[in-house]
Amino acid sequence: MVKVLVLCTHNSARSQMAEAYLRRFLGEKAQVHSAGTHPTRVHPYTLAVMAEEGYDLSTHTSKSVEQYLGESWDYVITVCDSARETCPYVPARHNLHVSFPDPSAGGIDGFRSVRDAIRLWAQNFAQSLHESDS
Repeated sequence: MVKVLVLCTHNSARSQMAEAYLRRFLGEKAQVHSAGTHPTRVHPYTLAVMAEEGYDLSTHTSKSVEQYLGESWDYVITVCDSARETCPYVPARHNLHVSFPDPSAGGIDGFRSVRDAIRLWAQNFAQSLHESDS
Protein backbone atom coordinates (compact mmCIF):
# COMPACT_ATOMS: atom_id res chain seq x y z
CA MET A 1 0.00 0.00 0.00
CA VAL A 2 1.41 3.37 -1.08
CA LYS A 3 0.84 6.27 1.32
CA VAL A 4 0.41 9.71 -0.28
CA LEU A 5 0.00 13.10 1.40
CA VAL A 6 -0.96 16.10 -0.77
CA LEU A 7 -0.31 19.55 0.66
CA CYS A 8 -1.31 23.11 -0.19
CA THR A 9 -1.76 26.25 1.88
CA HIS A 10 -5.42 26.18 2.92
CA ASN A 11 -6.42 22.62 2.01
CA SER A 12 -9.41 24.26 0.36
CA ALA A 13 -9.02 23.54 -3.35
CA ARG A 14 -5.93 22.11 -5.06
CA SER A 15 -4.97 19.50 -2.48
CA GLN A 16 -8.62 18.47 -2.03
CA MET A 17 -8.98 17.96 -5.79
CA ALA A 18 -5.71 16.03 -6.00
CA GLU A 19 -6.74 13.82 -3.08
CA ALA A 20 -10.04 12.95 -4.77
CA TYR A 21 -8.47 12.16 -8.13
CA LEU A 22 -5.58 10.16 -6.66
CA ARG A 23 -7.99 8.10 -4.56
CA ARG A 24 -9.94 7.22 -7.69
CA PHE A 25 -6.98 6.61 -9.99
CA LEU A 26 -4.84 4.70 -7.46
CA GLY A 27 -7.74 2.79 -5.95
CA GLU A 28 -7.00 0.22 -3.30
CA LYS A 29 -3.26 0.40 -3.96
CA ALA A 30 -2.95 3.65 -2.05
CA GLN A 31 -3.95 5.54 1.04
CA VAL A 32 -4.31 9.22 0.10
CA HIS A 33 -4.76 12.21 2.40
CA SER A 34 -4.55 15.98 1.98
CA ALA A 35 -3.77 18.82 4.37
CA GLY A 36 -2.77 22.46 4.51
CA THR A 37 -0.09 24.58 6.14
CA HIS A 38 -2.82 27.07 7.17
CA PRO A 39 -6.12 25.15 6.83
CA THR A 40 -9.37 27.07 6.44
CA ARG A 41 -12.38 25.40 4.79
CA VAL A 42 -13.13 23.58 1.57
CA HIS A 43 -14.00 26.30 -0.94
CA PRO A 44 -17.58 26.17 -2.28
CA TYR A 45 -16.28 26.33 -5.86
CA THR A 46 -14.15 23.26 -5.15
CA LEU A 47 -17.29 21.41 -4.12
CA ALA A 48 -19.13 22.65 -7.21
CA VAL A 49 -16.52 21.83 -9.86
CA MET A 50 -15.76 18.42 -8.39
CA ALA A 51 -19.49 17.65 -8.23
CA GLU A 52 -19.62 18.38 -11.98
CA GLU A 53 -17.42 15.30 -12.40
CA GLY A 54 -19.28 13.12 -9.93
CA TYR A 55 -17.17 13.70 -6.81
CA ASP A 56 -19.04 14.50 -3.61
CA LEU A 57 -16.59 16.35 -1.36
CA SER A 58 -19.31 17.79 0.88
CA THR A 59 -18.04 15.82 3.88
CA HIS A 60 -14.42 16.90 3.39
CA THR A 61 -12.87 19.32 5.85
CA SER A 62 -9.63 21.28 5.77
CA LYS A 63 -6.98 19.55 7.83
CA SER A 64 -3.62 20.71 9.19
CA VAL A 65 -0.36 19.14 8.09
CA GLU A 66 0.52 19.00 11.79
CA GLN A 67 -1.78 16.01 12.32
CA TYR A 68 0.23 13.97 9.80
CA LEU A 69 3.79 14.77 10.91
CA GLY A 70 4.30 11.57 12.90
CA GLU A 71 3.30 9.24 10.07
CA SER A 72 5.42 7.48 7.50
CA TRP A 73 4.80 8.52 3.86
CA ASP A 74 5.86 7.19 0.49
CA TYR A 75 5.00 10.45 -1.28
CA VAL A 76 4.52 13.96 0.06
CA ILE A 77 3.40 16.20 -2.78
CA THR A 78 3.05 19.97 -2.53
CA VAL A 79 0.69 21.43 -5.12
CA CYS A 80 1.24 25.15 -4.53
CA ASP A 81 4.39 27.24 -4.25
CA SER A 82 3.44 28.76 -0.90
CA ALA A 83 3.05 25.36 0.74
CA ARG A 84 6.38 24.28 -0.67
CA GLU A 85 8.06 27.30 0.91
CA THR A 86 6.30 27.21 4.31
CA CYS A 87 5.56 23.55 4.93
CA PRO A 88 7.42 21.90 7.77
CA TYR A 89 9.57 19.05 6.58
CA VAL A 90 7.49 15.90 6.27
CA PRO A 91 9.73 12.87 5.82
CA ALA A 92 8.84 10.68 2.87
CA ARG A 93 10.50 8.30 0.48
CA HIS A 94 9.71 10.87 -2.24
CA ASN A 95 9.04 14.58 -1.82
CA LEU A 96 7.55 16.08 -4.97
CA HIS A 97 6.38 19.54 -5.98
CA VAL A 98 3.85 20.29 -8.72
CA SER A 99 2.83 23.92 -9.03
CA PHE A 100 -0.81 24.61 -9.86
CA PRO A 101 -2.07 28.21 -9.94
CA ASP A 102 -4.37 29.55 -7.25
CA PRO A 103 -7.87 28.98 -8.68
CA SER A 104 -9.52 31.67 -6.56
CA ALA A 105 -8.28 34.44 -8.85
CA GLY A 106 -10.40 33.20 -11.75
CA GLY A 107 -13.84 32.55 -10.29
CA ILE A 108 -15.52 29.25 -11.00
CA ASP A 109 -13.84 29.01 -14.42
CA GLY A 110 -10.48 29.29 -12.66
CA PHE A 111 -11.45 26.36 -10.46
CA ARG A 112 -12.47 24.33 -13.52
CA SER A 113 -9.19 25.05 -15.25
CA VAL A 114 -7.12 24.03 -12.22
CA ARG A 115 -9.34 20.96 -11.67
CA ASP A 116 -8.68 19.83 -15.24
CA ALA A 117 -4.92 20.32 -14.86
CA ILE A 118 -4.91 18.39 -11.58
CA ARG A 119 -6.96 15.56 -13.13
CA LEU A 120 -4.44 15.18 -15.96
CA TRP A 121 -1.49 15.27 -13.57
CA ALA A 122 -3.15 12.74 -11.23
CA GLN A 123 -3.84 10.36 -14.12
CA ASN A 124 -0.20 10.54 -15.21
CA PHE A 125 1.10 10.13 -11.65
CA ALA A 126 -1.14 7.11 -11.04
CA GLN A 127 -0.14 5.58 -14.37
CA SER A 128 3.56 5.96 -13.52
CA LEU A 129 3.00 4.21 -10.18
CA HIS A 130 1.05 1.40 -11.84
CA GLU A 131 3.82 0.96 -14.43
CA SER A 132 6.51 0.81 -11.74
CA ASP A 133 4.52 -2.01 -10.08
CA SER A 134 4.64 -4.05 -13.29
